[in-house]
Amino acid sequence: MKLLLDQNLSRHLVAALQSTYPGTRHVIELGLMTAEDTELWALAQTEGYVIMSKDSDFVQLALLRRAPPKVIYLRVGNSSTEQILSLLQKQQTRIQAFLASTEAVLILSPAPASA
Repeated sequence: MKLLLDQNLSRHLVAALQSTYPGTRHVIELGLMTAEDTELWALAQTEGYVIMSKDSDFVQLALLRRAPPKVIYLRVGNSSTEQILSLLQKQQTRIQAFLASTEAVLILSPAPASA
């Protein structure tokens, strides 16, 4: 399943995710960098994207409108692109299970640092 990366994620993630999630796009590629969340929601619904974002507003939309589209919410704070990519790679099995499920939202966050 292809992902639609929101403006709060680096467009450099697109190339790194292509082998696992072919067809993944960033909103900037689609000319939607300043689009409203509801516009992105409609596009994702029509084009079969799963929205990936650090914006909790998409979680709210998913609760109100239900899937599709599905939403992967990254609760990662000020993480680097490399840290986000590492999280997505570590959580690949969980993401794949989510994509095959009937669930509307998947929340991913890094494991807490060991003390």
